[in-house]
Amino acid sequence: MFYETAKNNHGLPYDPLKAIIAPRPIGWITSMSAKGEINLAPYSYFNAFSTRPPIVGFSSESRKDSVAFAEETGEFVCNLATYDLRDAMNVTSATLPRGVNEMEVAGLVGEPSRLVRPPRVAASPCALNASGCRRCASTISTVADSIATW
Repeated sequence: MFYETAKNNHGLPYDPLKAIIAPRPIGWITSMSAKGEINLAPYSYFNAFSTRPPIVGFSSESRKDSVAFAEETGEFVCNLATYDLRDAMNVTSATLPRGVNEMEVAGLVGEPSRLVRPPRVAASPCALNASGCRRCASTISTVADSIATW
């Protein structure tokens, strides 16, 4: 199959790009605002990009609290979303007002991270502490149309 992403001319009910790149790990991102507000949200565009130096990142298809908080503080935590945590992870995907702690809404317990201010999900077996982060770019497509991806 061939299709042009700008034209979305694939004839399918949904854009197949997300299904083509699979399996895709889910980044369950904890971030904290400069005021101390906690945000926890899943991102299907997350990955590790380098080991030397260690670089992890996530992409958001709109400007959400996770992006804003990570830009404010330069930090986030990527918690491993396991099968046992799938229901809680789905709860944290809800769109809630800024300042509402998704971790608490999902019935999860936070635990202090070792290297950054945002807490980790205590029930997650792994949490990557990211610091020194910054927005690399607002993506520009090949046809020079600005798109809302962070």
